[in-house]
Amino acid sequence: MSLPISNKRPAPDRVLADIAKYASRQDVGSSAAYELARYCLMDALGCALQAFEAPDCVKLLGPVVPGIVVPHGARVPGTQFQLDPVTAAFNIGCLIRWLDFNDTWWAGGHPSDNIGGILATADFLSRTRIAAGRRPLFVREVMTAVIKAYEIQGVIAIENSFDRLGLDHVVLVKVASTAVVTHLLGGTVDEIASALSNAFVDGDSLMVYRKMPNAGPRKSWAAPDATSRAVQLALMTMRGEMGYRSALTARTWGFYDVLCRGRPLKIARPYGSHVIENIQFKIAYPAQRHTQTAAECAVRLHPLVQDRMDEIEKVILTTHELALKMVSARGPLPTSAARDHCLQYVVAVGLICGDITSASYEDEFAADPRIDTLRAKMAVREDKRYTRGYYGPKRCNANAVQVFFKDGSKTPKAEVEYLIGDARRRKEGLPLLERKFRANLARRFPARQQAALAEFFSDQQRLEAMPVNEFMDLLVI
Repeated sequence: MSLPISNKRPAPDRVLADIAKYASRQDVGSSAAYELARYCLMDALGCALQAFEAPDCVKLLGPVVPGIVVPHGARVPGTQFQLDPVTAAFNIGCLIRWLDFNDTWWAGGHPSDNIGGILATADFLSRTRIAAGRRPLFVREVMTAVIKAYEIQGVIAIENSFDRLGLDHVVLVKVASTAVVTHLLGGTVDEIASALSNAFVDGDSLMVYRKMPNAGPRKSWAAPDATSRAVQLALMTMRGEMGYRSALTARTWGFYDVLCRGRPLKIARPYGSHVIENIQFKIAYPAQRHTQTAAECAVRLHPLVQDRMDEIEKVILTTHELALKMVSARGPLPTSAARDHCLQYVVAVGLICGDITSASYEDEFAADPRIDTLRAKMAVREDKRYTRGYYGPKRCNANAVQVFFKDGSKTPKAEVEYLIGDARRRKEGLPLLERKFRANLARRFPARQQAALAEFFSDQQRLEAMPVNEFMDLLVI
């Protein structure tokens, strides 16, 4: 005979409570964390401006119903749209994420995916507050939310691989965005925990759209969908919608039992500012994170092979276990989404052209017969040292490329352990990151607007003290 189930509401799950307490802090991290938040915000917006060159992204922008303009609505960079914060979060998120050129975390995912929800909410709040005679939010508060969102998403990702369950890692974007957006809206610790519970109750999307033969453009709007859903859940919570305190741990029906095979989430370290201080920027090449160092190797070898393409017998790619599983692909690559996640394709383009850009994945470019000819000559091998380096304390993402010719000669073996945007290469990488930002400004804005934005982003204190609505106005085309 089974005992009746108690209907007494439990205390919030520990994971929910800990995230909520952290998200409710007013300031987090050192001055170094806020400086990195400035660079993260700068790079995300630069990526957003570059994405206007992608028609498949642009077609998704704007209000759900054409022609709607929301009074005091959030602005979308590079446009004249004025939208509700949920739709604006999706729009901004699409622009940031589309080209797979925004920052990344060694344990998986792209923490800057949260910036869409943060900026849309902060801008909407600022404009509605000013209309009511109250003070707006300032960019410093946006940076605080960015640091916290990066930390929540990144720390949870360290010990919890949703990929292995067939689930997309964007569940952590929804969780992180929900926490910080609810706090921006004025939510208490209990309200943040309630909103978080609904984020987990939503479940998660399948990874099918990231994997061959189904790889497709949803991988570029899955995170925007998650951050916009987070804004919606936060707004509902602030209207009094209840939470579900044992959303994770409830037997049979909770997140752990339904989606995690009964295994609880492991939290690797206390929440602080570790993730943003160690974030990895994609500076040189818009490509999946495991292909970044391989791309650098290929571009280094380009001068040695550009005039000998017909003489190549084979190309040996050396990588680690996870890259071998995730981005090594043979056969047809029918979409840009499949190409930018293919190690062999990225290396082929680097060897042939000496550069890799977002246009390198488009159909017209991919029709170059040299690419598939070279891909067919490639062999991908695991180096156990690289695998240990990826999973161990080094946290490297090593790749090597070597080209062999029919006459028996060969190139040196090009090897790179850390992408140029890694924390270990900050001195080398940050000037290039600034150059990337200035180039992206020039894609969308006239000279005077470019200069104003570059000036603000070069001055930490001035940028932090800027009202969010004025900051977003600078980004309107």
